[in-house]
This record gives sequence, C-alpha cells and structure tokens, in this order.
Amino acid sequence: MKAITVEPHKPGTGRLQDVPEPDARDGSVLVEAIAVGVCGTDVEIVQGKYGWAPRGKTRLVLGHESLGRVLDPGQSSSLKKGDLVAGIVRRPDPVPCPNCAVGEWDMCRNGQYTERGIKEIDGFMSERWRIEPEYVMKIDPSLGLLGVLLEPTTVVTKAWEQVFAVGQRAFWEPRTVLVTGAGPIGLLAALVGKQHGLEVHVLDRTESGPKPELVRALGATYHAGAVADVGFEPDVIVECTGVGQVISDSIQAVSAGGVVCLTGVGSGGRTAGLPVADVAAEVVLRNNIIVGSVNANKRHWYKAGEVLARADRSWLARLVTRRERPEDFAKALERRPDDIKVVIQFAGA
Repeated sequence: MKAITVEPHKPGTGRLQDVPEPDARDGSVLVEAIAVGVCGTDVEIVQGKYGWAPRGKTRLVLGHESLGRVLDPGQSSSLKKGDLVAGIVRRPDPVPCPNCAVGEWDMCRNGQYTERGIKEIDGFMSERWRIEPEYVMKIDPSLGLLGVLLEPTTVVTKAWEQVFAVGQRAFWEPRTVLVTGAGPIGLLAALVGKQHGLEVHVLDRTESGPKPELVRALGATYHAGAVADVGFEPDVIVECTGVGQVISDSIQAVSAGGVVCLTGVGSGGRTAGLPVADVAAEVVLRNNIIVGSVNANKRHWYKAGEVLARADRSWLARLVTRRERPEDFAKALERRPDDIKVVIQFAGA
C-alpha cells in the first residue's frame, strides 16, 4: 500500500512510497483512510524541525488529523464495517505518570507519551491503518468528509474547558471573547464560543477573503489589525497564533478577572521593550489568568464530536478550502493566502 513518510530531522525526505500492510499488532481495528488534515506540525516535521520515527525505524508515516472507514472492526463490539471513525493521536507514557494513569495523557508530566504521526508511532497518511479499539472515535455519518475536522476541534474543546475551569475560581460570568488568529483552530474556537452563547470577536491580519466572511457567517465580529485596537476588554482571549507580540498584547488587553488561553505554538518572536515586571504586576492586581492548553484526552474527543454534530454543515464545509491527492502531498504542505484547512484525500467519504 502507499503511505506518505518522512525521515525526521532531515529536510526534504518526505515522499509517497510503498510500505507493508499495517501489522495486526498495531490494533485489531482495520481502517481505510478517507482523508487526513494537514497542519503546521506536519509542515515542521517535513522541514526537519520536529518528529520522531518509531523505535527501530528511520522513517515515520505522517498524519494525525484522521478520517477513515472501518474495514474490519476486529475485537471492537461497538464498531461495524463501514463506520466513519477517527483515531486518537496521543498514547499515555509507559510508566505511567499520575495523569496518564487516569486517562489524562494530554497532561502528561514526564513527557514519555507517544503520538501518531508525530512521536514514535506511525500516523494516518496511509491507504490503510490499524488502531486499538479504545482509541477509535466514531463520527456522525452526516458529517462525511467534514469528520476530518474532529482532531483540531478536540484542541479547542479542551482549551475552552480549561478557560471555564480556571475562570470559575470565583464568581465569573464571561460575556465577550476575542480569538486571535483565523486559521482552523481560531475559527473552531470561535465556533465553540458561539455555541456557549458568548459574544465572539476574531482578529487576524487578513482584511478580505474567506476568513472575514466565515467569521461574519458565524455571527461573530471580525477585526483586522492589533489587539489593542479592538475597542473593548475581552473577558476571554483564546490566542491561536503563537506570535510573541500578539501574546504580549493579549495579556495586557484582557479584562480584570479575565482569562488568556494560549493554544498557538510559535518560536522566537521578541517583543520590543516589554516591561515584564510591570505586566506581571498588572496580571496580579487585576486577578487575570494565563493558561496554556495543548492536545486532548478522550473526554475532549467526545465533546468535540458533539460540537461538530451541532454545527452548520455548510459553514464547516467552507473551512476545508483545498483537497489534494496523496501523490500531490507536497502541494498540501504549501501555505497559500486563502488556505484554511487543507486535506489529503485518499478515498471518497
């Protein structure tokens, strides 16, 4: 069968190649790949910045945003042939740490977790893949190809759970939220904010095109420019860019008692002249919270499925702006101005 693989930490080694059929030891559930979403992590792995091959191998099968169709349910009593499914990405560490021991592998304390398509386990960019029954998530069949959005939705589902958990340390009735960044994560974070009944604002650099249109179609307000120019102090800021200046501006712009949730992962990004001690003092005196959120556990996958099931299908469909064939995977890794979510499509949904 065909799979898209890379030799981690070696730029330019990504290729579509023949690989053996998935080993039954990797899971009793056999799945036909339909589509795999592409994100910045995949791009960085292909660029040689990130990633680990499975132990004893030199190459890693890419892909962690999966959508597939069950070919053989194996030992699963809850699955049947033809079900649409996605695969949970992270696995608990083998020790396990206290969090992994109770199923909260997204909060792993010792870093020995593994991740499909990223860290020491082959991913989902292959014509067929196997998975353990306990890591399979059924997808509402009415979603079809849009089920490929499940994994990124888990990320923002967890982020919102974190926001409400820390915000409720005291009496708190948030009304306004600012989402910084109108990529897939930002737009899905805005969707969840609307489902919670909040007044949602989204900020990005783009002044025209699909991103502003999608925000407005959601019933939210779009802003282009700087955080300081939105004209109000948000009760919640969900930061999805990972850009240093945007993070700094967000921390200084949130309302008293507000929460800044950081979901974007960047690098470098110096902020000129940032008075760290003064900013910290303001955070303390205004009872603000800054919380980081990454990955998701099984609870968040269930909740993300509910988010997508409630969402307007025509709006979700506009998030998938480009589909590429496996043999054209290099095109899928290219960033184009109007791209939101690009997927590599292996089969029809």
